[in-house]
Amino acid sequence: MKGSAAVAALAAVVLSTVGPAAAKESLSLDSDDSTKQAAGTLARDLIQYYHGNETGRIPGLLPGPPPSGDYYWYQGAVLWGSLIDYWHATGDAAYNKLIVDGLLWQQGQLSNFMPLNWTAQMGNDDQGFWALAAMLAAERGLPNPVSGEAQWLNLSRNVFDNLVDRYDDKTCGGGLRWMLTSFNNGYNYKNSISNGVLFSLGARLARFTGNKTYADWADKTWNWMTEVALIDSKSYAVYDGAMVTDDCKKPSKIEFSYTNAIFTMGAAYMYNYTDGDSKWQKRVEGLANHGVKTFFPDGVATEVSCERQGRCTTDMKMFKGLLHQWYAAATQVAPFLAGTIAPVLKTSARAAVKTCTHGSSGTGCDFAWANGTTTTTAHEGEQGASEEMSALSAVTSLLMPASAAPLTAKTAKSGGNGGGGNDAGNGGGGGGDGKNGTSGGGDGAKKDGSSAGIKTGVEGSVMAMLTAAFVGSVVLGAVL
Repeated sequence: MKGSAAVAALAAVVLSTVGPAAAKESLSLDSDDSTKQAAGTLARDLIQYYHGNETGRIPGLLPGPPPSGDYYWYQGAVLWGSLIDYWHATGDAAYNKLIVDGLLWQQGQLSNFMPLNWTAQMGNDDQGFWALAAMLAAERGLPNPVSGEAQWLNLSRNVFDNLVDRYDDKTCGGGLRWMLTSFNNGYNYKNSISNGVLFSLGARLARFTGNKTYADWADKTWNWMTEVALIDSKSYAVYDGAMVTDDCKKPSKIEFSYTNAIFTMGAAYMYNYTDGDSKWQKRVEGLANHGVKTFFPDGVATEVSCERQGRCTTDMKMFKGLLHQWYAAATQVAPFLAGTIAPVLKTSARAAVKTCTHGSSGTGCDFAWANGTTTTTAHEGEQGASEEMSALSAVTSLLMPASAAPLTAKTAKSGGNGGGGNDAGNGGGGGGDGKNGTSGGGDGAKKDGSSAGIKTGVEGSVMAMLTAAFVGSVVLGAVL
């Protein structure tokens, strides 16, 4: 699990090609320049899975949702987030128009990422992931859309207001439900990733705007998560969720890497916003230490709740990329974390690119990075957009120490501040400054059957109950 402390120093990895006629291409991570070149190759491979810019296709989305295609609605947001960080780290703007077009096409009629054709089966996490992509665009200085279009910051604030409006004090003492409407399976489940989105988005908006109300909501969300033991205050494990039908007293003990990562990132932003408050330092250290120990066996990112059993759904296969991306972001706003996080990001990225030997390009990446270590997986030989996103984010994460830290409203450059412009919406629902936009619509085709895969078959009675509820659900789609 130990690696060199120097982020740029990685062994060269030469990838073989597929087919006798294919030209051999090397992906090396031995310098910033070669790492950028490797990231460029992976980005080109990734974008081949996107067809939203083609005639008759829907901009912003990967093919799906199941059974129409492999990918869920919210995975489009993760695609654009990975390419925003790719642009930020490498300076390659080749995909920026696709990013802007994709985000704007999915913003919905009220500029809150609730397009009408997705509202019926929407989860708070689904909508929230699109807000995270818009927030990243603001923080990375992606030029705002033209005048008259919603701006990145406002898109994020509008979603934040929606989440605050849905915060449910009537059950379990607080927290967000997974699904928006009672006719959807999962409505009676309060999942950590939805609350992690609220926490992280609040922390990031607080840092970006300086508005304390956002930070207050981050505090409130954290406190609720610990009160119902979805975050273990001693071990800093972050569990998947709990049922409102038993007052959230029996949390599902499944752990997913992206849930740990979103709280680690959010806590790092709170540490930064509070000028190094020791409370937040302790919390972010606890989360990072637990995450590294749990999700990087042998120094290689592994989705431990499903990967070893071969039960990861298509969206779970991108969680390792989010783990890399959000851990790298955490080190940018809480640099003291680098000693804990940077070594495993390096060893994990090295393992990831060793699998990139597939497809017509000869550089398509596998989901299983840990084979050859003491961690084995049943997912060897599987490639797709999720796998490619994860590998790209793993490589891009190595470039973040040399990249600019996330912007704030004060440090944002002209054209890339993500704010101002169009305050889409009509009133504030908890953002705190009275200009935050509106709640509205609905959205999102559902992903796997757990919040992050509740049907992993590793949880007792809660899992059995949820499995029974989700089987056959068109809304929730993929089943392990």
